[in-house]
Amino acid sequence: MVSAPDSARPPASVDRAAGGAPRANSSGEVPLLVVVDPVARLTDAESVRIARDVLRAGTPGLKLCLPDDPEQTPRLLARRGGRRPVLVGNDRALLRAVQHLHGERALAETALSVVPVGNGPSVALARSLGLPLDAVSAARTVLRGNPRALDLLVDEEDGVVLGGLRTEGHPPAAPPRPGGTPASPPPPWRRMYQALARTVQSRAVQSRKPRAGERTADDRRAAPTAPAPRTPHRHTVQRLRVEADGAVVAGPDRPVTDVTVRTTGADGLAEVSVQPLTGTPVRVRARTVTVSAPEGFRYRADADAGASAAPAESRTWTVRPRAWQLVLPAG
Repeated sequence: MVSAPDSARPPASVDRAAGGAPRANSSGEVPLLVVVDPVARLTDAESVRIARDVLRAGTPGLKLCLPDDPEQTPRLLARRGGRRPVLVGNDRALLRAVQHLHGERALAETALSVVPVGNGPSVALARSLGLPLDAVSAARTVLRGNPRALDLLVDEEDGVVLGGLRTEGHPPAAPPRPGGTPASPPPPWRRMYQALARTVQSRAVQSRKPRAGERTADDRRAAPTAPAPRTPHRHTVQRLRVEADGAVVAGPDRPVTDVTVRTTGADGLAEVSVQPLTGTPVRVRARTVTVSAPEGFRYRADADAGASAAPAESRTWTVRPRAWQLVLPAG
């Protein structure tokens, strides 16, 4: 059993934690490979510690991996050998893990256990999938839960969607760099680290005693300021062509404000909902859904767990029935 504090470990130690051929214990249980996403350790180390202690008490031979980089997490899960993989992290970590296992064609035979760690929005997908959000219940689900086969949405570029997606309008383009090349946004996990670093720095500044004559944050807050102007809500009108199993359910001649596609469990069909600018919403169920627009469109997937996808003129999602397994509470 690898025993280590919740701190960064050298890559070689992390790799060794994932290797080796596991042996079932005396009760016939296969030991666990627990991979803790670094963002989880940074955002809620206490929940990580609780989950780790519950899992250690419930199964012998546990191997613990503490990668330094979120991108290492899916690779460690893929090198689990015969161990039961357990991911400790938020929705983004779950998406990365499933995408990697899907790319390795190892998803169908892998029953993935997840201990969600994060704030409300960052574990919204985990909640929608039926996972408990408190550390003790989630860890007990790992030990006592049952694998459940779930449908998966896969696009023509092999990208996966676990729960559902929603189209959205075009955001303003990023300003070009001085050299003429548009600035590319940092990856989501790096933005998380930067935000946490700013929070720590802000708290340090607030705890410092002010010098003589220096204005404090309370002084600045007390100064009168003009109220921020309120921006009226507007619908984002989209001119999309939506096809469900080849049948057209929306066209560019009928503007829409919202299109959602989501899986509904394990029945092999997706639920498609189209909200026109005027009139009654259209709801159908289909195995294949195509959304297209001559000027391109954007979408967000899985309760905004992933960043908005790059504009695409056309995208087709196909339901893969019972394509992945998630360990959920028994009963």
